[in-house]
Amino acid sequence: MILTTLEGVPGKTIVEHYGIVQGSTIRAKHIGKDIMASFKNLIGGELKGYTELLQEARAEAIERMQQQATELDANAILNIRFATSSVAQGAAELFAYGTAVKVE
Repeated sequence: MILTTLEGVPGKTIVEHYGIVQGSTIRAKHIGKDIMASFKNLIGGELKGYTELLQEARAEAIERMQQQATELDANAILNIRFATSSVAQGAAELFAYGTAVKVE
């Protein structure tokens, strides 16, 4: 599966258009990581627990988007974008979407 943020794949021709595909996941903060993040906020620096949480969420959202594209017989997803939103206190959704196509 070709994944790109571009509107096309250089050197390839779009032969089928399947429409929008998406994948999402909702993740909640871990209380232990939340407490450590509070301390880190006081002294500054990267909140590594949250960085890992977001990396895992992005990977899961991309995987779900790819599964949907595979079911449509697509071999590429173009113009991929990510969005986040808060759905409850301490929980956020990571949403990935793009256009499923077949390229040759």
